[in-house]
Amino acid sequence: MLQKLKKLMKKEKGFTLVELLAVIVILGIILAIAVPAVGNVIGKAEEEANEASIELVENAARLADISGIEPESGAFTVAKLVESGYLEEAPEGLNGKVVITEDDEENGGAKTYKYE
Repeated sequence: MLQKLKKLMKKEKGFTLVELLAVIVILGIILAIAVPAVGNVIGKAEEEANEASIELVENAARLADISGIEPESGAFTVAKLVESGYLEEAPEGLNGKVVITEDDEENGGAKTYKYE
């Protein structure tokens, strides 16, 4: 009877505690590497989205200026661009203005549009 029990115990399949702990440690190492990498990707994407929004506002101001809309004190506010129809809505977190500066005649008198 005792020998039958020993044979049954040997036939049982499964993982040992050491094997399970090894897998858990490996998964922990993978997570420790992956989580900061994902965090950096998210932060970089938010930064790039903000830069794209600023470029959108500057281009809308350029279009408004070329179309003959008069800037207020040498600048277009985001609200003025929305009101004039050059932006559908104000980009999230941007409520400043685009300052227009003109270069001197030596540089061709080009205008520069900078969000502030």
